[in-house]
Amino acid sequence: MFQYTIRRLLQLIPVLLGMTLIVFFIIRAIPGDPAQVILGQQASKEAIEQLRNQLGLDTAWYVQYFDYLKGLLTGDLGNSLRTKTEVSSEIWPYLAATAELAIVAMIIAVVIGVNAGIISAWFQNSWFDYTAMILALIGVSLPIFWLGLMEQWVFGIQLDWLPTSGRENVRNPVSSITNFYLLDTLIQGRFDQFGDVFKHLILPGIALATIPMAIIARMTRSSMLEVMRSDYIRTARAKGLKMFWVVYKHSLKNAIIPVLTVIGLQMGLLLGGAILTETIFGWPGIGRYIYDAIAYRDYPVIQSGILVVAMIFVTINLIVDLLYAAVDPRIKYN
Repeated sequence: MFQYTIRRLLQLIPVLLGMTLIVFFIIRAIPGDPAQVILGQQASKEAIEQLRNQLGLDTAWYVQYFDYLKGLLTGDLGNSLRTKTEVSSEIWPYLAATAELAIVAMIIAVVIGVNAGIISAWFQNSWFDYTAMILALIGVSLPIFWLGLMEQWVFGIQLDWLPTSGRENVRNPVSSITNFYLLDTLIQGRFDQFGDVFKHLILPGIALATIPMAIIARMTRSSMLEVMRSDYIRTARAKGLKMFWVVYKHSLKNAIIPVLTVIGLQMGLLLGGAILTETIFGWPGIGRYIYDAIAYRDYPVIQSGILVVAMIFVTINLIVDLLYAAVDPRIKYN
């Protein structure tokens, strides 16, 4: 296991290196000059050239690329062209906001999706099975931006149950420690703020969880149906074991491998693809951060933001691979 982990970590180096190279060229293919965008359309050519020189944009592309790589080796993600602050210190609050939202969304998706898939498999061809699978198909098909707007209109405007934007009540701001607001409010014992932060998470969390929930439900049902046809499951049922033990102790453990794969992939996609949800609900996450950087042609922010998301994505996939062996002892990494 240890050797396998080290080998997989070493394999991440060329993957991330290739990612930096691809992103470097793609973002420079975006029309527009960062100096022009920063100074405005009325700026003189002399001012633009001076700013390009200050930002190091007038050097050859390979010089800019290797300067960026040298910075990465020392933990320096560069400075934002727009705010002039270090990206490494600026990016964390946005990344924490997206991570908190993605974790809540994935918890919703896993709890509801896995249990819906299990019940659908156990009561195959029942009214619950048909209803759950139809809802799962609808969940995969619904555009997130439409679902988010409908949630805001129904629960935020018509019923006035939940807030429709932001992470917190601006009149009662959270004193940040880790930038994970749920954790910060618990550490400080501010349960009133905890409830407020949790309310802000409900609508975007449900919107973001809809597609993963549907995919997990369908995958769980498919895996459970295959496992429940096995001889040892029929034997367990013949012995009179209760449904709970047959499902959760015997069936689910052997059906969970493909479900874990889907969960890992969806978690990575949630971290990198939450931009629509963050835009609709005014969520200050990494997606919005990179989107705004693209509008300003802020090369260091775009490069570093995508690299961080890519690193998290491949790390999650590594963790999922290692969980296979923990869940199924038959899987060995030698």
